[in-house]
Amino acid sequence: MNSERIYLDNAATTPLRAEVADAMRAAFEDSGFNPSSLHAEGRRARAVLDDARDRIAASLRAPRTAIIFTGSGTEADNQALLGVTRGSARPAHVIASAIEHHAVMGVLDRLQSEGFETTLLPVDAEGSVHPAAFEEALRPHTVLASIMYVNNEIGTVQPIAQLARIARERGVIFHADAIQAPSWLPVGVDDLSVDMLSLSAHKLGGPKGIGVLYAREGLRLEPIVLGGGQESGRRSGTENVLGAAGFAAALELAAAERAEKSPRIAALRDRLEDGIRSLIPEVRVNGAGSERSANISNVSFAGVDSAALLIGLDLAGIAVSAGSACTSGALEASHVLAALGLEERWRRGAIRFSLGASTALPEIERTIAALPGLVAALRAPVA
Repeated sequence: MNSERIYLDNAATTPLRAEVADAMRAAFEDSGFNPSSLHAEGRRARAVLDDARDRIAASLRAPRTAIIFTGSGTEADNQALLGVTRGSARPAHVIASAIEHHAVMGVLDRLQSEGFETTLLPVDAEGSVHPAAFEEALRPHTVLASIMYVNNEIGTVQPIAQLARIARERGVIFHADAIQAPSWLPVGVDDLSVDMLSLSAHKLGGPKGIGVLYAREGLRLEPIVLGGGQESGRRSGTENVLGAAGFAAALELAAAERAEKSPRIAALRDRLEDGIRSLIPEVRVNGAGSERSANISNVSFAGVDSAALLIGLDLAGIAVSAGSACTSGALEASHVLAALGLEERWRRGAIRFSLGASTALPEIERTIAALPGLVAALRAPVA
């Protein structure tokens, strides 16, 4: 029996890459000081932070002044939506898709309670937002649209550049949650035409506890974290210098490896799906009819409880998720799968397999081999 574990939950978090750890070790001594201090130690920390900002800006093809360090991708999403809307005159209207991350959904709930009008734009059965429907949903008092680039549960890729151009023509600020994207898709902000873009280091081999919000120069954002006025007054709190160094290294690696890695991982994802379909009846690959990120496969097994299957796979040495990482602890019903219009039997048995840069074919084959017995046992009637 192979005792080595298989990690297929990279959409939840990715292991820290060795190259990133090396970059963080190199920055460790100088990063221990406060980059806002004027003494020599503080200036050394500031140099590390400035270097990281410059490198991240270069990866996004953005000005360095447009990069805001945050404590997470969730905070970056919050900052984008609240930062724009808190300075908006009423009435004001905000649009997002029905399959956004909870970091966006939670803000929409807050905005609605504060008197904002909100629209959740439907997706089709494959999880795609249609540009015509997006344009039709815009109103004269729409101030902000937030559409996820890559969905964290089913991997669908939205036509962000087209949607953002429609928004720009109507004078609407456009934000994209691109947290799942950089390892698999280009994230140049000019090519995407976005006004704001959220990223998180730990989704691409970087450290936890640091995110980035790109905000177009000249865009007025109200801060949501108040205090010392760091990040040019846009986000208070002493910056995570060591995390910033790791983020820059991870983002550069993602860009350098994307062209080779994406097709290789997509082929492994396809092999996983083909193997499951060939061996197990009554399965559905959610979002398979749309463009998808190379690494995410969301598979529904009819007649199976996803929590039970997740535990069975874990005991077999295979780590997966029953949904997004932010809800899997409570195993809540997926609002993403509900938005696809799936029947309960498909929603109840959904498992997310998310591959990473180091995923290899033998791991996929072991996963395929483990699933038929587990699914059959869970489908068996209780005596």
